[in-house]
Amino acid sequence: MKKFLLLLLPALFCLSLRPTETPKEPLKVLIFSKTMGFRHKSIDDGIRAIKKLGAENGFIADTTENSDRINKENLKNYKAIIFLSPTGEFFNDEQRSAFQSYIRRGGGFVGIHAATDCLFKWEWYGKMIGAYFTDHPATQDAIINVVNTKHLATKDLSSPWKRKDEWYNLRYTNPDVKVLLKIDETSYKGGKNGDNHAISWYHKFEGGRVFYTGLGHTSESFNSDKDFLNHLLGGIKYALDIK
Repeated sequence: MKKFLLLLLPALFCLSLRPTETPKEPLKVLIFSKTMGFRHKSIDDGIRAIKKLGAENGFIADTTENSDRINKENLKNYKAIIFLSPTGEFFNDEQRSAFQSYIRRGGGFVGIHAATDCLFKWEWYGKMIGAYFTDHPATQDAIINVVNTKHLATKDLSSPWKRKDEWYNLRYTNPDVKVLLKIDETSYKGGKNGDNHAISWYHKFEGGRVFYTGLGHTSESFNSDKDFLNHLLGGIKYALDIK
């Protein structure tokens, strides 16, 4: 036994000299929710929900309402940016350039609800996100049809899907997006986009991965709607390029 241990010691010593593997940095997302127009009451609920999704699914969510955080150096820390119902014209030329460079370097983007109600004067953003908000009727129940049942954001949804939300009418700005969800305008009052009323989509854009959902007006969406949270999580995973 003693002889065996003597033979074993050099091997153990060599193992102790091997460099330890450097742990992988956790994936990080940046939630941006600055409002210079209407402010949704559900923003705080959305922040809490996304942080919880991150804790349960292996990513960390930082938050900001400071446009100065959208700079080339800071954005290197994040795998995806989440626009949580921001409104208004909140970027200067330098911030636009930093955001654009981030997408072109392969960054992920998730737009939630009022992410189409901002940056109307920036044509590039409109093409990136895919549409701009025009108006909406009163919050009400509507029927959603799942167009793509294989995407991470829709694979767990039943179709048709009935839910209550604020249903945006939209001016579409990019015909190349891949539609995930459409609203049945016969199921509610006030729709203006007709038979092809897309309300969620994704696409690859200039190197980046972009997901948008028009859902998420209500606090209930983030606090108690498991189907919506699974939909949102799937969109975040797509933007992060993880399964």
